[in-house]
Amino acid sequence: MEKRRVAVFDVDGTIFRSSLTIQLVEQLIADGAFPEDAHDMYWAQRQKWLDREGDYEAYVDALVKSFRAHLKGLHYSALADAAERIVDKQYKQVYRYTRDLVPKLKEKGYYLLAVSHSPKTVLDQFCPRLGFDKAYGIIYEIGPQECFTGAVIDEHLIYNKANVLRRAVEKENLSLAHSVGVGDTEADIPFLELVAKPICFNPNQKLYTHAQRMKWKVVVERKDVVYEL
Repeated sequence: MEKRRVAVFDVDGTIFRSSLTIQLVEQLIADGAFPEDAHDMYWAQRQKWLDREGDYEAYVDALVKSFRAHLKGLHYSALADAAERIVDKQYKQVYRYTRDLVPKLKEKGYYLLAVSHSPKTVLDQFCPRLGFDKAYGIIYEIGPQECFTGAVIDEHLIYNKANVLRRAVEKENLSLAHSVGVGDTEADIPFLELVAKPICFNPNQKLYTHAQRMKWKVVVERKDVVYEL
């Protein structure tokens, strides 16, 4: 069987104009599935980021810690229901550049792969609507009575996006020849180094610095204008 070319995308901040994990946590608090004081673990970092006194990664890291702390004991249906609701409301809140790139690559026969550090439960709701063939995300362990244990399955794998891409290439009979990759932070560097055509979209400072050194393509979308640097 002939191998298909692959295009791999990060999701949060690359396709979706926010973070699916942020929206998921806020929805779980609004639903009463998480307590109101779940905000306390990340609200200070959120305010620092809004005031441009802290960085976005510190905010998201604090939020993920809150998510994992409050996930233990939660029934799977509460997470699945929250994921479905936020995707129903927000799946069109994407960047134009990557939104339009996805169908162009699909028309050319690319296998579309999403690799994210958001929970797979929400990615499985979001990514098919945009035409992705498969999404890899964080899978949280489910114990007795379909409640989360708080543990992550294959944690050593999913946090290294290059390893995820290698596994997908092997399992899905894909080829990295003429492959495309799109990411927005330094967490995406490992898989961008594997593809033939890396694209740094709205990169943060660490990725932008690396892109300059590697002479990778940099694309910035601001309001309704797309710039290629």
